[in-house]
Amino acid sequence: MSDKPAAKAGADDEDETPSVRQSVRDSLAALRLVLETHRGYAAGAGLLGLVAAALPAAIAWTGRAIVDAVERAAESGDPSLRTHALWLVAIELGLVVAMTTSQRAAGLLGSLLRMRLAQRVNEAILEKALTLELADFETPELLDRMTRARREASYRPMAHVDNLSSLAQGVLSLVGLGALLATLSGWTVAALVLSTLPSFWAELRFGKEAFRLFSWHSPETRKQNYLEMLLARADYAKEVKLFGLGPLFLERYRAIFHALWADDRDLTVRRAGYALLLGYLSTLVFYVVYGWVAWSAASGALTIGAMTMALLAFRQAEGALAGVLGTVSGLMGDRPYLRTLFSFLEHESAGAPRGTATEGPLPGDGVRFEDVSFTYPGAAEPVLRELTFHLPPRHKLALVGENGAGKTTLIKLLTRLYRPTSGRILLDGLCLEAWDETALHRRIGVIFQDFVQYQLTVGENVGAGDVLAFEDEARWTEAAEKGTALDFVRAFPNGFRTQLGKWFEDGRELSLGQWQKIALSRAFMRKDADILVLDEPTASMDAEAEARIFARFRALTAERTAILISHRFSTVRMADTILVIEHGRILEQGSHAELLAKGGRYAHLFTLQAQGYRD
Repeated sequence: MSDKPAAKAGADDEDETPSVRQSVRDSLAALRLVLETHRGYAAGAGLLGLVAAALPAAIAWTGRAIVDAVERAAESGDPSLRTHALWLVAIELGLVVAMTTSQRAAGLLGSLLRMRLAQRVNEAILEKALTLELADFETPELLDRMTRARREASYRPMAHVDNLSSLAQGVLSLVGLGALLATLSGWTVAALVLSTLPSFWAELRFGKEAFRLFSWHSPETRKQNYLEMLLARADYAKEVKLFGLGPLFLERYRAIFHALWADDRDLTVRRAGYALLLGYLSTLVFYVVYGWVAWSAASGALTIGAMTMALLAFRQAEGALAGVLGTVSGLMGDRPYLRTLFSFLEHESAGAPRGTATEGPLPGDGVRFEDVSFTYPGAAEPVLRELTFHLPPRHKLALVGENGAGKTTLIKLLTRLYRPTSGRILLDGLCLEAWDETALHRRIGVIFQDFVQYQLTVGENVGAGDVLAFEDEARWTEAAEKGTALDFVRAFPNGFRTQLGKWFEDGRELSLGQWQKIALSRAFMRKDADILVLDEPTASMDAEAEARIFARFRALTAERTAILISHRFSTVRMADTILVIEHGRILEQGSHAELLAKGGRYAHLFTLQAQGYRD
């Protein structure tokens, strides 16, 4: 392996491998998670597992007693000894049945618990995702952590608790079997340890290396998932086919696999090689003990029953010790996986909402931006610089500027999806940071240019604008009428109950203009929202549909504050105030007439667009 990966491995070990104290906390957290999922299943599986673990020693001792009783009965011819041997067989049968039943019942409860726990952990991951800031979803490191949590850590808590339970069971079995072996010879116990310790060391080493590879591969795995989505999703299929991108993306998908395959193959081959060699060692030690026991029995130092017990106990103890050491290795291997899960669940966004206010001290003040600047994480230059403006209630504001000027970013700051790098934004005289997030969002109705096309029914697509009225058909109708979607929705055989998209059965696809009308209707769902934000609301509509909407624009927003982003100046001119944004700064502001009179950037752009229509 090259020097560069080696250096990375060291860094990953340092960053990802938790301390012993942290590992104990994670183990307790995993145990608590399991118990909270279903105490009955967890307690039952644990107790039955301990019962099953205590029985092998008793079965081995009973086996010795049976052989000795048979030997004595054969030598003496005493019928009572034959009867005694049969009773011992019946006792061993009962012990074996009890052990098998306990193991099966523990396995059943464990399986039921595992299914419940996997759902609970996945829900916890999704619940945490709901609390993340928009900037968190744009942070590759956090996305990698979430990917690892979802891929493997979702089942690790149960696996970890299973390992803890197996450790307790294995130790209990070893105590009983070790005591039986110690009665014959202390060196058999030493041989038992010698045959299993090397396997433990190898598993520990390879477990840590496997996690390092898993950590390194997370970004590449996300790329693979993305390429798979591009190749398999209907909404990407048109361009992928038209532009002939399929073979290119598939080749990249293969290239990532082959890059990862080399590391995974080498680890798997080395792990199998070590397992084979150490398996030979274990077999050799067993047959050395076997030879000693056979020699001792042949020389009269051990009875046939003692020989049988010794061989059975040694084989079972060897398996139990290997299981214990493997479990310890598994527990240590679980450590970084659990840390990945719990570190994600414990993640707190740098700008986590802390406000509780539901109203501001100046209800008639509207929105104020005061020297607001914003820089994307990792970017060298700010996208917005020192923006200052005032938007009174019920006023209409239009944002004009080239693509990339920062118009949509400004809207994301207003809705607190992003937080200013410097400066502050106030609503009704109160800084946005002090507002309760739910109360703030209910004040604002938004249609983004990249609105979501939900694979739900028409009504649910509209109802998504107000979760409190998500299934209110009367509200759907009212909002769809305002968004000019009602006519084509009523033409559908199932109306608002029509399934949209092609992911599910009987789904109907809409034109982009129809989707935009659905999204616009979604924005009008918020009846109590006094701020309406429209980001290119008619970009995909025909001229007639656009004219219909903006003919009613002022009437629909008469009692609301409206912010409009558009490249169409026929729309923009309706606003009370127009902000011309260039390179993240406010270049000009004023009404349409005022800006035309200035003869500046706005007048130039308006003239160019008007000339295009005249030509």
